[in-house]
Amino acid sequence: MASTLYDYCRVPMDAILKKDGDKRCKLLLGIGILVLLIIVILGVPLIIFTIKANSEACRDGLRAVMECRNVTHLLQQELTEAQKGFQDVEAQAATCNHTVMALMASLDAEKAQGQKKVEELEGEITTLNHKLQDASAEVERLRRENQVLSVRIADTKYYPSSQDSSSAAAPQLLFVLLGLSALPQ
Repeated sequence: MASTLYDYCRVPMDAILKKDGDKRCKLLLGIGILVLLIIVILGVPLIIFTIKANSEACRDGLRAVMECRNVTHLLQQELTEAQKGFQDVEAQAATCNHTVMALMASLDAEKAQGQKKVEELEGEITTLNHKLQDASAEVERLRRENQVLSVRIADTKYYPSSQDSSSAAAPQLLFVLLGLSALPQ
């Protein structure tokens, strides 16, 4: 036959309920005492904290913290403005540096062009000096020839020669040579 797992209570129900009721009362009393103890343990520090939080020193500290936050905020704004100003100045400095570099390059180009022009003019002056020296030498040579011809003409006046066929050309030549002798030395 099959086994049954029925346990019959050998104690009357009233005794069980009474016994369980005592246990429940004790349990509820223990839980109540524990809750009261937790409330006291947590309540005392909460009360102490509330008293300290509302104290004058705490209020002064809170005011100091708020002032510090305001000052910090103002300083951050000033720092932001200063950084923006610094960036603007840096941009202006970069522009100025670029302009200076461009002007220096332009100045160098102008110097090079001026130096080239000076060299050209010096070469032209040298050429003109050579031409002047050549012209001076030519003038000197013509002066000597003029003197020689003047002497010949003078000799011809005093000593006329019948062989001179160019006696008609002699006065014209004399005027040319006299004109050359009038040139400054």
